[in-house]
Amino acid sequence: MDKDSNINWTNESVLAFAGNADPIHKIKERSQDLVLKAQETGWEGPPFNPTFIAEMLNAKIRANSSISDARLIGSEAQPIIEFNPHQVRARVRFSIAHEVAHLLFSDWHCRTRNRSGDRDSDDTWQLELLCNLAAAEFVLPIGSLTPNTQIAPIEDLMQQCCAYDVSVEAFFIRLVKVSAQPTIVFFASPRGDSDTSRSYRIDYFVASRNAPAVHLSNRPVPDESVVTQCTAIGYTNRAEESWVVGTRSLIECVGIPAYPGRTYPRVATLVGFQPTTSSLASVEYFHGNVLTPRGDAPRILCQLVNDQAGRWGGGVAKQMASMYPDAESDFSLAIRAIPRDKRLGQVILTKVDEETTIASLIAQEGYGKSMFPRIRYAALECCLDTLSEIALTNGASVHMPRIGTGSAQGKWEVIEEILDDTLIRAGLTVNVYDSPPSKPKVELF
Repeated sequence: MDKDSNINWTNESVLAFAGNADPIHKIKERSQDLVLKAQETGWEGPPFNPTFIAEMLNAKIRANSSISDARLIGSEAQPIIEFNPHQVRARVRFSIAHEVAHLLFSDWHCRTRNRSGDRDSDDTWQLELLCNLAAAEFVLPIGSLTPNTQIAPIEDLMQQCCAYDVSVEAFFIRLVKVSAQPTIVFFASPRGDSDTSRSYRIDYFVASRNAPAVHLSNRPVPDESVVTQCTAIGYTNRAEESWVVGTRSLIECVGIPAYPGRTYPRVATLVGFQPTTSSLASVEYFHGNVLTPRGDAPRILCQLVNDQAGRWGGGVAKQMASMYPDAESDFSLAIRAIPRDKRLGQVILTKVDEETTIASLIAQEGYGKSMFPRIRYAALECCLDTLSEIALTNGASVHMPRIGTGSAQGKWEVIEEILDDTLIRAGLTVNVYDSPPSKPKVELF
């Protein structure tokens, strides 16, 4: 098994799910694929309702006040997710999302799964960890938060969390994923329920793209850390500590709801690091035209096209066709050679000179008016994965307008995060061009 973490994976459900892939990478991939498909069919928020995802997976949702949190029941007709309606609303959504995540595992129907925190008896915690990661994606998905250059104090973040009406867990995970500041968030839970025997261990962590490379899952928290002092939900603390990466870093933590049946809360902890030159934001915005790109050659100019395009359409594509007619002809020949049902996710490269290549990303299904957006985010992600390999191999810079936001009706917030996951995390700078603002016309008198 390829490993992106230091966890010794032993849970049978996890091993069957992941195959030869890293389980954490696999669950992020599967949950995000579901989210992108949901957004293509009109799922909106915040708040994002995870029952939309449940319905996509043919699951029935029903309230049951006799259970402590939520559970997944297998039945011959369809999966049933029950939840306690008396929990805090944000917690209800996260609990439902957690049970929805269990449906991604092939053996979900083998037994009724009650959401609980019994991590000491067996390796079930590994399965629960992955379901927490997927649940965070379902309640505050890709594109929900705008990228930030600096993370606010934890007390301010708790106010923002309430405004979004989501769990702290989901909010902190998404916050770190879009952060330009080197940051790690980890979630720790206590072992033992008395003051004398209680100790904490890290369940899992998420890092921003420019955070130090460190693996924290299943690592014990030092007894003297401020993490151990957040003994009530909502209580915060902070200190500079050096045990995370060996150098002093600011740690801010807050108590969050315990696993059912536990006395003391879990603790969500943000660890901030000083930015370095290499950790600067890698999306650059310019006023101008992508056809007159900034920076050094070689350059790749990107456009998004639909899977039925025989030629380049309007907007920037029309300008490209006018400037590079031979490149458009080459594109027409190339796309016709691809079977229509195989086009989405493909990248067609047309070289216009020694310094410039046009990359046509096929990530729009059809064209014309539609009830739902025509963009296909998963196809775009596939295109950008391919593009990152091409750009890295050729040492090329990447340039584009706000692709996918025109006739494809995509959301730039979602597209921007996909750029982050594919190109920026690969070490590439993405140059995005907006038209210069124009002054409104006003009458003289």
